[in-house]
Amino acid sequence: MIRLSRPDEGQYVVPLLYAAIGSDIAAMLTGEREAQRAMEVMLDFFGQQGNRLSYENVVVAEADGHPVGCVLFYHGSAIGDLDRPLLNRVAMLTNNPDVSFTREAQEDEFYLDSLAVDDRYQGRGIGGALIAAFEAAGRARGFDRLALIVIRGNDKAKALYIKKGYEPDGQLELCGHIYDHMVKRIDHSGGSVKGS
Repeated sequence: MIRLSRPDEGQYVVPLLYAAIGSDIAAMLTGEREAQRAMEVMLDFFGQQGNRLSYENVVVAEADGHPVGCVLFYHGSAIGDLDRPLLNRVAMLTNNPDVSFTREAQEDEFYLDSLAVDDRYQGRGIGGALIAAFEAAGRARGFDRLALIVIRGNDKAKALYIKKGYEPDGQLELCGHIYDHMVKRIDHSGGSVKGS
């Protein structure tokens, strides 16, 4: 079952999000280099409203009574507000009021930030269903430009997104890694128009 996440599901969702974003991005967002501590901070933010990691921005795939996959998304125009609580925390930890995060999403994009499926549940179409949920949410909200990034070298994921109509339109450096920025335009009659 694909559904909106709840604030009490962090123990299932946060490890998936951590696996999706990796230790470098988790450290950037939380200010914590140690994995367990970074996940504890992510868990705290997950249960709150009004931040990038909030349950409010997550759709889950449920199986066997709990989330086994998730997709985190938001509109690019909201990223300043969504990142403010995280930036405030990192600024306090580092004593650097000028700390900033690399901007992943453009102002006019509905952005798929993270997608993950528990290894034990892969191969069942859950990832595809979560991508479809993201696209449906974008269409329902009237957005026409969907976007995501794929780390350079993850050819399997990139091929999947190309198959689903996403096209590379640039590159982004994030935490020392190069990502392909990919976009898909959708119309509001249920179809899609490839490219930017």
